[in-house]
Amino acid sequence: MTDDAKARGSVSAQRWNRKDWWGVVLDTDDVEKLARFYSELRGWPIWKMDAEDAALDLGEGVAYLSVQRNPDYVRPVWPAKEGAQQMMLHLDFQVTDLAAETARAVALGAELPEHQPQVDVRVLLDPAGHPFCLYI
Repeated sequence: MTDDAKARGSVSAQRWNRKDWWGVVLDTDDVEKLARFYSELRGWPIWKMDAEDAALDLGEGVAYLSVQRNPDYVRPVWPAKEGAQQMMLHLDFQVTDLAAETARAVALGAELPEHQPQVDVRVLLDPAGHPFCLYI
């Protein structure tokens, strides 16, 4: 844990000693850009970051979001198209104000695709092209 994370008091020593951690790892060609995007979008501090990978502290429990550099990364296509790179997963985030959070995500660097399959959900693309959803 960084000194900055300790100073924020966001985690307890017991939490960091647990052995049942799990997380989601996203590939990208720009670790810093993608890590900073999700840190700002969700308010999660960056626990560690270098040129090869980054980990975000979700603040509770034993889950994390990680970003790893893949020099051969190919952006997925949304909506899916036959023969094109498919998304492997997507992240869902509940929000209280869909319009405001969508606008904020776009201001942080997300893209809002034209294709939106549901009224109460917004599919967006993070700076590396990974689809993620905001929903109410």
